[in-house]
Amino acid sequence: MYQIQHALRDNQWRFQKQVVALAALGIFIAIVIGALYLAQSASVSTLGRQLESLIARRNQLEQANEQLRADISQLRSVPRLLARAEELGFVKATEDQIEYLYVPEYNPARQPSTTTSTETTVKLPEYDESFSGWLQQQLDSLANQFNGFTAGGS
Repeated sequence: MYQIQHALRDNQWRFQKQVVALAALGIFIAIVIGALYLAQSASVSTLGRQLESLIARRNQLEQANEQLRADISQLRSVPRLLARAEELGFVKATEDQIEYLYVPEYNPARQPSTTTSTETTVKLPEYDESFSGWLQQQLDSLANQFNGFTAGGS
């Protein structure tokens, strides 16, 4: 009887140990999942801040580009170009300073003509060599070299 009571008493502690171990394992798993969640959310928030800064930088660059385009269009305006030309010493030409150049038989309203090439085309030989023909040509060349070698050596 004592042995049965002793066995039951040990089983009770063993059951409590298993419950405590499972609870500790559950807490450990919860802590690991929480840490992974925090790491992921920190990464996402960091990327979000970087994205916001990149969008702000893009907007600044677009605004600077638009300002540069406005400056360029202002500098290319006709009144600005005329003022700059006067600064450089250019003056408007008077009628007696303008020279017209007469080109005989020039018609500005004519249709553009297409020019034809007068070059003669050289007909290239047709490629009709096969592998067996090339191989035969190489063997003939080798035989000629061998015959030249034996004839010159004796």
